[in-house]
Amino acid sequence: MIRSHLAEVMAQRQVRGVDLAAQIGLTEANLSILKNDRAKAIRFSTLTALCRALDCQPGDLLEYVPDDPT
Repeated sequence: MIRSHLAEVMAQRQVRGVDLAAQIGLTEANLSILKNDRAKAIRFSTLTALCRALDCQPGDLLEYVPDDPT
């Protein structure tokens, strides 16, 4: 599974969701989906915009977590 650290990065940089969504051209609802690990996919253009706006790398926002086999 891919886990999102978007909420943590936003908190560290003191960026509000409404401001970030407006800056990257995303709806607040879609930003919330990304923040709360409910996204099924993310476009590279969206990932690029997030990284640019938050001054970070994709690995700062996303983490691969192996599924629990039990």
